[in-house]
Amino acid sequence: MSQTRIKICGLTDPKGVAAAANAGAAYLGFVFFPRSPRNVSVARAQELACDVPPGLMKVGLVVDADDALLDELSARVPLDMVQLHGHETPERVAEVRTRLGLPVMKAVGVADADDLPALDAYAQVADQILVDAKPPRDATLPGGNGLSFDWRLIANRRWAVPWMLAGGLTPENVAEAVRMTGAAQVDVSSGVESAPGVKDADLIRNFCTAAKAA
Repeated sequence: MSQTRIKICGLTDPKGVAAAANAGAAYLGFVFFPRSPRNVSVARAQELACDVPPGLMKVGLVVDADDALLDELSARVPLDMVQLHGHETPERVAEVRTRLGLPVMKAVGVADADDLPALDAYAQVADQILVDAKPPRDATLPGGNGLSFDWRLIANRRWAVPWMLAGGLTPENVAEAVRMTGAAQVDVSSGVESAPGVKDADLIRNFCTAAKAA
């Protein structure tokens, strides 16, 4: 059985990048969303991307980004994948994928069974789907809120493309989440931070160890 593949999202400094790489993460995520405490500028991301060891996937997270931002990211940051974390329609997902010529991961928020059909729809147009906890109505961030959902909703579900589990994962609960859902990939951001936007090397290492052991 292959080990769980891990994405550490919301990296903002070289220490976090190094900690994620050293812990065995497969994906490193950079957030381009001004309201997030994990937001980085295009110039900063360009610098951080240079520190990422070969073979690790550099993922740029955007929220309802316009073409100008997408083109700037494409031109300046050596990304391997784009994560769409807003209200992008399936048509927009396909459009972004064609425009950038990069794999696209679409985040889909889940709160109850009514949200599951959207996963099937986006699996038809994205290269991967991120199954995340739906943010509360009053939330200012579309993700990174430290909330989970009822994992039984997607227990051992499969889609047409690879998928990744996100939402409220921590070093303490990730093994259980993997066992309950059958997830082959997991994504964490706030669950490995000592403060909003501040990654903790020990928490990253503990998370990766627990996820892979599951």
